[in-house]
Amino acid sequence: MMRSISPAERTVAETVHVRATPERAYRAIADFGRMADWSPEFIGAWTGRRGLVAGARFVGFNRRGPLLWFTAGRITVADPGREFAFRVTAFGVPTAVWGYRIEPAPDGAEVTEYWEYLGRGGRASRFIELLGLVFSATPPSARPERNRQGMRATLARLKAYLES
Repeated sequence: MMRSISPAERTVAETVHVRATPERAYRAIADFGRMADWSPEFIGAWTGRRGLVAGARFVGFNRRGPLLWFTAGRITVADPGREFAFRVTAFGVPTAVWGYRIEPAPDGAEVTEYWEYLGRGGRASRFIELLGLVFSATPPSARPERNRQGMRATLARLKAYLES
């Protein structure tokens, strides 16, 4: 039987200091077109007419190696210069919250990317975890560390862009 994500692993966060204003960092993060340049998995989104505002829904497209998948999302926080976050579902089952908190800092800003796993057991969550295993060849228990590595790559690329 596959091991689920433990309570201690349900939240992952990574932080980087950037030499850019919080407002500039937010604009870059909240631009799904640009985010595709930095993320190792995210390749784009269909955002509809509302744009990237709190409450707006979108479909996110992801790739890992030859595997492609999509998720449905809803932006939960769109606070320019401070925070951008969204909730993701797969086949109607809540799976995660992804977000970015931005704090002013000397000579720039601290950008924290975070992920919170929403699976709470039950048949639907186990089904989604099984799909994740089938399509990504990664057991649920490995997802937190894989996300941490992805966050480090995303934040390093974001930093390079903002400081260029």
